[in-house]
Amino acid sequence: MYPSGVVHADLKLFLETNLPLSGKKKPVLGVSDAKIGAALQEEFNLSIQTSGVVAEISRGVRLHFHSLVKGLTAQAASKAQLGLGHSYSRAKVKFNVNRNDNMIIQSIALLDQLDKDINTFSMRVREWYGYHFPELIKIVSDNSMYCRLARLIGNRKELSEENLESLEEVVMDGAKAQAILDASRSSMGMDISPIDLINIERFSVRVVSLAAYRLELQEYLRSKMGQVAPNLAALIGEVVGARLISHAGSLTNLAKYPASTVQILGAEKALFRALKTRGNTPKYGLIFHSTFIGRAEAKNKGRISRYLANKCTIASRIDCFSEVPTSVFGDRLREQVEERLSFYETGDVPRKNVDVMKEAVKEASDVAAEIKRKLEKKEKKRKKREKKLQELEENGDTNGEVGVENGDESTPVVKKKKKKQTAEEINVQTEENPAPETEPKDTPGKKKKKRKAEADDVQTEEAAVMDNGEETPAKKKKKRKSETTDVELMEETPPTMSEKKKKKKAAAE
Repeated sequence: MYPSGVVHADLKLFLETNLPLSGKKKPVLGVSDAKIGAALQEEFNLSIQTSGVVAEISRGVRLHFHSLVKGLTAQAASKAQLGLGHSYSRAKVKFNVNRNDNMIIQSIALLDQLDKDINTFSMRVREWYGYHFPELIKIVSDNSMYCRLARLIGNRKELSEENLESLEEVVMDGAKAQAILDASRSSMGMDISPIDLINIERFSVRVVSLAAYRLELQEYLRSKMGQVAPNLAALIGEVVGARLISHAGSLTNLAKYPASTVQILGAEKALFRALKTRGNTPKYGLIFHSTFIGRAEAKNKGRISRYLANKCTIASRIDCFSEVPTSVFGDRLREQVEERLSFYETGDVPRKNVDVMKEAVKEASDVAAEIKRKLEKKEKKRKKREKKLQELEENGDTNGEVGVENGDESTPVVKKKKKKQTAEEINVQTEENPAPETEPKDTPGKKKKKRKAEADDVQTEEAAVMDNGEETPAKKKKKRKSETTDVELMEETPPTMSEKKKKKKAAAE
């Protein structure tokens, strides 16, 4: 069954196929849950029984379910029950991550705890450092500033005119910095050992860091309230709105409360005491911390608190049940409270609620449309990016050249070019160191040819292909040249031998 009370289609079909709806005797259906029983009674017009023996029968069926169904073991039944429990819990807990009010409850509780701790620790620093420099307590009243000054000054005897600028940076007041310097010269405090001073400085550093973290936490709470309950935050403030949500337990619970409950939320003790003693009931609870009640006169505080509680209820319901969170309604409601305050003071008649809400609805629809358009645009960009990454991954898998790591484009790793470069280097080395049998000594003409071969990439690639015992065209040309030179030498040598013989014969004669 759905949470709204509508019977599920599968349950309806199961009951229609298995229940004898037509007959003299109408069947009695036992249902363990009263809400499901009421919904089924409306749907099928059956007599439903939800109490008495039904609980015992359902418990027995649940215990012996594996023996009643064929092919179902006890282990499988326990696994199915566990899975059903998990899915039910998941459906109950299912929520939007960005609109989770549990984080607001925890952060406001931590903020209150930090306020208490910072105050306690600051008083400890004041008491501890006050033994050494008691006049500083009267000059500086802020706790965080006092801790920073205790860390900066250290030993008061070492404070001089050179430290005046740094004191002004902390105190943000030249006169106050000069007063601290004058007080340090004529202080009545006791001397302090270096080890005690080190401990005081370390403790003051911790307190300063806690104060800085409190500011960060307050900023986080402000941003979270803008996401979860923007109208309530715009109306009454982030801190007071977060306190209301925390006290109610959740934003949904706060939206379910009537305005009279929201008005005295946080003043339960005073309410029950007044009911017990038959005294006056409290006029306000947590909403007293808002600025509106403080600005109203004493006679109008009860009236403005009642009006403000009414507007807070409207804002919390809009925040809880609206799809797109906007602060339009909260701004309009705040304007109405301001107008009511001026009406109590001056008598100016405020605008009607109907007119204000019409304007707010129109403006909110425009803002919601703009937000939806931006979200759709962002979603399209995200899909395009994912598509590009998938294409790059596919190209990297097919070619083996482009590597993509963790969904991000990395530098392409080209392996074929490296192989070509290594082959070219090997071929150039073989040409520079040729075999002595095939090639004669280098001549200037041959050196030029080698330089041309090294510069020309096409010739080196062809030479890299012909490396399995096959002769390159350059080597063939060199061999031909060497053969022609040998032939010329052979042709030149015979006439020299004949001339020698003729000379010998002439000498003999």
